[in-house]
Amino acid sequence: MIYAFAALFVFQLIGEFIVQLTHLPIPGPLAGMGLLFFALLLKGQIPDALDRTADKLFSHMMLFFIPLVTGVMMHFERVVNEGLAFIAACVIGSAVSLVVTALTLQWMLKRPSKVPQKIAQPNTGVDK
Repeated sequence: MIYAFAALFVFQLIGEFIVQLTHLPIPGPLAGMGLLFFALLLKGQIPDALDRTADKLFSHMMLFFIPLVTGVMMHFERVVNEGLAFIAACVIGSAVSLVVTALTLQWMLKRPSKVPQKIAQPNTGVDK
């Protein structure tokens, strides 16, 4: 688990470095997670330790939103002044996320499974 956390932080650090170096208009952690995504695509699988660590982090995902809400409350006046744009961005972003998730699910369900399916055993009709 420690190595998986270290890998996540290293990719975040690399992302921060790239953003600072190139002045990209995206957060460094986002760039780092993009790099991690491409590294996992090249590897072809997710290491077990990283998978278990990600599951643990996702189970506590709500804790990651507390700083976000605090930051919004610190700029509440700006939210009030730009409320319509804020609401439109939230609604449009949610709609886009929903559509992309649905399309991804449809695509994944249509793909042939690489895991062999277990063949059901016929019922002999003898129940005890």
